[in-house]
Formats: sequence, C-alpha cells, structure tokens
Amino acid sequence: MDAVTTKARFDLEAEVRDLAARRDIADAAARYMRGLDRLDPVLQRTAFHDDAVVDCGLMKGSADEFVDFAQGFLADMGATHHLLGQSRIAVTGETASGEWYFQAWHSLPTPEGSVRDLFISGRYLDEYACRDGDWRIVKRVLVTDWVKDDPGTLDFFAANPGAPRGGRRGADPSQ
Repeated sequence: MDAVTTKARFDLEAEVRDLAARRDIADAAARYMRGLDRLDPVLQRTAFHDDAVVDCGLMKGSADEFVDFAQGFLADMGATHHLLGQSRIAVTGETASGEWYFQAWHSLPTPEGSVRDLFISGRYLDEYACRDGDWRIVKRVLVTDWVKDDPGTLDFFAANPGAPRGGRRGADPSQ
C-alpha cells in the first residue's frame, strides 16, 4: 500500500471527534473526583446526565440520590483524596463505554480522637452519552478491588502548621 492510499483512508475529522469525546469524558471524570474531595455536590453532579443511574454497592439510585449519598458519606471524614488511574474508553458515535481505575484515601476520625486511613481501590465501569455536545455519565458501577484500613496520623500537619493543606467546602487553596 502506498502513502497516497494510506492517507486517503485516514479520516482526520473522525479522529478529532474521537479525541474530543475522550477529552470531555476525562473532564467529567475529573469533575466527579474533585467534587468528592472538595465536598462540592454541584461540581460532582455535573459529571452526570439527568437520567443517570449509579450503583456503588452501598446504594443504587439516580445521580441526585447518589450525589446526596456520597456527599453525606464523606462529610464527616477529615479529608479524602480520590485518584484516577488508567482508563479504557470506547467511543461509538454519541455513546461510549469506559473503565477507570481509581484509588481513594479517606481520613476517618475515631472516637478516641485519633484517625484511621481507609484506602479503597477499584474501578468505575461507565456508560456515557453526548447530548447537545455535552459528554456525561449515564450509568456507573463502582467495583471494589481491595480495601485497607490502617491507623493514621496527623503528625505531619501538627509539625508543619504553615504547610498548604487541601480544604473542603470552598476552603481549598486552588479556588
């Protein structure tokens, strides 16, 4: 096959549409994670279309029900840090499916006044749709692969009170 034939088969417009879809899906995933860590339900909700359904194992319901659940579940924790890992996304026209690996750290206060470090690692199995040019999640299943629960410490922050620290409910330095 010569270079002219190869170029004729390459569809630049289709490639750009695919890349733009992947970019927008990744942005929805990032808004979701930031909404969790910053306790920002409005931002978290923007990751979902209105008819989305979420099954996280602890509850299954609409996007609104899930956001309320997640924000309430995380509210009493001292801090959280949700991290996205590798992903695989398959775009087909105006729909897509994807799998995102994640790790999540949660600082849990104990009745004794100390903290526990709860680590959860798993995958998001998602379906997406592009509606009016806006890619968002329409179905999400959270699969838990492993969990680790250890004693934690806040010693670093006690020893370094001037160190910038992540905040929640509008108190983060990145505002």
